[in-house]
Parts: sequence; structure tokens; C-alpha cells
Amino acid sequence: MKVLLVNKFLYPKGGAETYVFKLGDVLTKSGHSVEYFGLENEKNTVGNSAKAYVSDMDFNRGVKKNLKAPFRIIYSREARKKIKQVLYRFEPDAVHLNNIQFHLTPSIILEIDKYRKKTKKSVKIVYTAHDYQLICPSHGLFDNDIKPCERCLGGNYTHCLRTKCMKNSRAKSMLAMLDAYYWRISKAYSLIDVIVCPSEFLKRKLDMQKRFASKTVALHNFIEYGDFDVTSVKKEGYVLEFGHLCKDKGTFTLLEVARRMPSVKFVFAGYGVAESEIAKVENAEFVGFKTGDELKTLIAKAACSVCPSEMYENCPYSVMESQILHTPVVGADIGGIPELIREGETGLMFEAGNADDLESKLRYLLFEEGVTEQYSQSCQRLDFESPESYCQKIIGIYGVK
Repeated sequence: MKVLLVNKFLYPKGGAETYVFKLGDVLTKSGHSVEYFGLENEKNTVGNSAKAYVSDMDFNRGVKKNLKAPFRIIYSREARKKIKQVLYRFEPDAVHLNNIQFHLTPSIILEIDKYRKKTKKSVKIVYTAHDYQLICPSHGLFDNDIKPCERCLGGNYTHCLRTKCMKNSRAKSMLAMLDAYYWRISKAYSLIDVIVCPSEFLKRKLDMQKRFASKTVALHNFIEYGDFDVTSVKKEGYVLEFGHLCKDKGTFTLLEVARRMPSVKFVFAGYGVAESEIAKVENAEFVGFKTGDELKTLIAKAACSVCPSEMYENCPYSVMESQILHTPVVGADIGGIPELIREGETGLMFEAGNADDLESKLRYLLFEEGVTEQYSQSCQRLDFESPESYCQKIIGIYGVK
């Protein structure tokens, strides 16, 4: 089987790219042929035989300094032209879309459909929703104050403009609103065969719009177990948050709790605007961005990790990574986080943004005799999707032998 994986970035950048590259690796190891389509960039690590890519554009320059942006953000003739070259050269059986908005645009879906009609090939179009872009112009289901917002779910996207929820910019919010309306009217999204939702939460939100309800399937992201020997690591009793450290991720709420628990060490790994605030808390330590075995060791040594997000998380890798390394998680009861934690077994839930509730749960987990060890043992019995098992399910979704 030939699979074309489409994502705007074709180099390591974030969770979506991790997903795309690992899925491509597993598909290749399973005997399938895989090529990639996205933006042209010297950092690209994957590509296609047609050597056709979309020229990159820095949208951060601002609309006034980048006059082509308003048109290209919504619809890209170049992207249609370039993906056409790839389609006829590679002749895929399935096209798996990922992050395409604002750079590649949904216009490529129209070209894929045109290709399968012209060639009379039953090419399956699959889309993995890594965020809420299909139903929220600013993609995150949060307003400009980084608070959960569902005002656009019914299809009235003017809220985005009124609240300037796209980076607090009226111009960018206007474009995001127009983009949402344009592709709601267009038939492009109706041409997608299956929308893979990494959480039941996201699926429920998409199902609120009839155009998506019959296409969605919930399938949690996979996690690679690897050969790291977690049993050789000894717990050190600290509380850990890792990843993006900022307001919407709840880092400042966790820091407030750290100040109330001076006898406990709090460790923060990753990046974000909260770094300077961490330095002000005596029992908090920022250790920088960690990857590989260094990160795994840091997670495995923690008494627990915290996912204190105050936005609608989808399927956060940090929650799964912690538990497979035998570290229980205290998670905010928001978005898809509760789907990944067995309450009272592998972790605890707290009300998002509620420092009192978070402090209470941490004190119970850390100071009640035997609780941390009990939860850690329960984590050893979890079975998240591996790349291999996920790949088999995706192949079933592709519907190609």
C-alpha cells in the first residue's frame, strides 16, 4: 500500500510532527510505501519523489508586511499545484492529512478529490485532528485570555473577531474568521472520509456539527515504550511538570502550590514564559529542555508528574509518558486528560485552575503512607497504544489491503 502523509512541517517541531514521522516509520517497517508532502524548508528530514513542496512564508511578519498572506492563508493555488505533482508521481492508495491549515490550506483536499475522480482510484482521505481547528478559528477552543471558549461551536465565527482570540490581533482574527466561514461553505471537508480524533472529548466537540458527526472515530495517540529500563531507577520524591511551561498549561497555578509546600521539591523541564517565575520559587528548579533517556530518567525518578493545563488538552503525551515510566499523574479535569488517567489507581484529577484542589491532591499522593507506591505499581499494568498496534488500526481505517 502507498500512503502519502501530509503535514505543513516536515522536520521535528512538535507533537504533530512526532506523530507523523513515527507513523511513517512504522508503516514503512510494515512493508508499505510512504512519502510526505508539506512546506519547503532546509530542515526537512522527509520528502517525496516528485520533489514538490510548498514555498514557506513567515506569517509572523504581520498581514500589512506580508500582503500575500491574507489570500494564501485561506486558499493556496501553489499547494494544489504541488500536491498534484506528488499525487500523479506517487499514486497513493491513501492520503493522510494532519496539520494543513494556514500554510497548505484545505484547498489541497479539493485537488486530492479531483485526482481520485480523474484516475477513478478509491483513494481514502483521512484526517487526524491534532487540535480543534475544524470547529474553532483560533484552533484551541480558548479565548484571548486563554480560557476555555465554545462560542464558535455552533458555526458563528464572528466571536473570533470580536474577542481577537487569534493572537490578540484584529487582522489575524479577521483572517481566521474568514477562513472558517470559507471552508464551512466549501465542500472540501465533506470530501474527507474519516476524521481520527485523539480523544473522545475532541470527538464529542466535532460531532456537534452535522458535517463531521458521521466521519469521526476516537483513537488515542500511540506512545513508544522503547527499551528504557525503568525498574533500575529509584524514586527521588519530587513533583515534575514537563513540556510547555506557560499560563494556559497551568504552570503558574502549580507554582502557587509549590510556594505552599516548601518541604517538597518541584522540578520543571521544557520551555516557556514561566521560566523566569520558576526562578523566584525557592523549592522549584528549572532544568531546561530534556529529551531521550535524560527525560525518561527525570520522569521515572519523580514521585508524580502534574498536568495542570487550563485549556482543552487533546491527548497530552506527558500524561502517557509519565505512566508508562511508572510515575502517577495528577491531572486537571479538563479536555481529554481524564481519559488517560485511572482515578484513584494511576493518578488523581483536580479542578483545572484550582490551586486549593491541586494542593490537596498532591498532599494526599505524597504524604499518605503507601499511596505513591501503590499508584506507581498500578501504572505498570497500563497498556496504551504502541506505534505497531496503532498502525494496524490506521491501516484498517485506510481500508486498503
